[in-house]
Amino acid sequence: MTCAKCFKEIEPESAFCRHCGASVAPQSPPRRLRRLPGEGQLAGVCAGIANYLDADVTLVRLAWVILSIVPGALIGGLIAYIAAALLMPEAEETEQHPHSGKRLIRSQTDRKIAGVCGGMAEYFGVDSTLVRVAAVILAIYPGGIICGVIAYLVGWIIIPSPPAKPLQPVTSPL
Repeated sequence: MTCAKCFKEIEPESAFCRHCGASVAPQSPPRRLRRLPGEGQLAGVCAGIANYLDADVTLVRLAWVILSIVPGALIGGLIAYIAAALLMPEAEETEQHPHSGKRLIRSQTDRKIAGVCGGMAEYFGVDSTLVRVAAVILAIYPGGIICGVIAYLVGWIIIPSPPAKPLQPVTSPL
């Protein structure tokens, strides 16, 4: 057997070349960044990025919105999204790999208004009071409570609620 990198002879059962250290295992084709319209909210851009990074799509959506708002130009984020939707090819059904890790959802048990801070606390494994205090400080510090309220409303819209639990029939003894 010959190494594809240094072209020297290696043992047939080797996983790596003893001369250059290159892997001799067959390479899988590189992953491609593609839109997933079936899993997305608009055109599937954030769902495609989340699939490519093997991340939670909610975190990608929140990052996109934050990076669109923070520089002060929401229009720039909208234009970038439209450009990405036009430039990214659409994925085929065989290319879609749903995220199997932990999902960010709003909390049903630890909530004051909509469960946004409670859900973020559950996702990151921290105390919800700490998340709430940080949210209030970040809302007041940059120069206006309005930005904090808008950020919370955006989180309320983007972060999904937990799936509904099926009702269990109640049996009463006669």
